[in-house]
Amino acid sequence: MKTADCDILVIPGLAGSEEEHWQARWASRLPTARIVEQADWDRPEPEAWCGRIREAVEASTRPVVLIAHSLGVIASVAVAPALPPGVVRGALFVAPPDIERTPNLPESVRAFAPIPREPLPVPALVVASRTDPYCTYERAEDLAYAWGAVIVDAGESGHINVASGHGPWPEGLMRLAGFLKNL
Repeated sequence: MKTADCDILVIPGLAGSEEEHWQARWASRLPTARIVEQADWDRPEPEAWCGRIREAVEASTRPVVLIAHSLGVIASVAVAPALPPGVVRGALFVAPPDIERTPNLPESVRAFAPIPREPLPVPALVVASRTDPYCTYERAEDLAYAWGAVIVDAGESGHINVASGHGPWPEGLMRLAGFLKNL
């Protein structure tokens, strides 16, 4: 599959994706990509966030590929069983947070717990860092296996966001291209 063959739904995490974040950059440069907007990026509500993802999938006119970061991953995994069968063809999940074990997270983030552990109905790739302050690599690996996803070791990459030096993130775009090729 090529990017022109699908609707790419970009699903940011808490606080959204600022202009320099790789998700915002990809959404502005990939012609079939769009960000799934949330009503409140700073006070997430699980039902509302999942509802927006479901609405975006249902409004798509081509096969869908999800690209989620951080809390967007958790919301995507939570809503996956409720999505129309056969519409979503794959998911690229980057830096899933451990909302169950990371201390000092806002209660609005903890409201997304428990993290679903059922296998996903679509092929998925989970990119995780060994130095993510919100999730150990071992925990990300455990979640990926529970979801039936392939895990990719991003090395010491922090939370794979602007703060960790991942503005454009060309390596991620190459991972996306390889993932799409196999769908």
